[in-house]
Amino acid sequence: MTINIGERLPEGSLSEFIEVASEGCSLGPNTFKVSDLTKGKKIAIFGLPGAFTPTCSAQHVPGYVALADKFKSKGVDEIWCISVNDAFVMGAWGRDQKATGVVRMMADGSASFTKALGLEFDLTARGMGIRSQRYSMLVDDGVVKQLNIEQPGKFEVSNAETLLAQLG
Repeated sequence: MTINIGERLPEGSLSEFIEVASEGCSLGPNTFKVSDLTKGKKIAIFGLPGAFTPTCSAQHVPGYVALADKFKSKGVDEIWCISVNDAFVMGAWGRDQKATGVVRMMADGSASFTKALGLEFDLTARGMGIRSQRYSMLVDDGVVKQLNIEQPGKFEVSNAETLLAQLG
């Protein structure tokens, strides 16, 4: 069952490759509970099928990186990119996309969080396994306030411009 506007995000964990060690976060992959990360925050989240894939790398991530300051000016605390990849790949992709410190590149390596959202996409026939559908959402204190899910093969409603316009 797909998550809907007004619902709380499901319990789950995501991993992030930390580039610089700090108190509570060691260098390398760190795993975080989604409920802890979203508590009291407004977060723009976008999900996509895979790191280093054409549309994701050429349009999806760059749009959120380019408009990050505008999201912040509208009260968004963080921007997350979630993909069914491991934290090492997401970290490398974040560096490649110049997203480090701008967009949190969150790994859902086993697709467990993506499945809990009801947003998985089976690309096994194309050799990619279970992936994420392309989507965007605004989450406020763990509750979905906006949700934009793409039709397969499309990139029309989950882009940064659309979610930004929905913020008013």
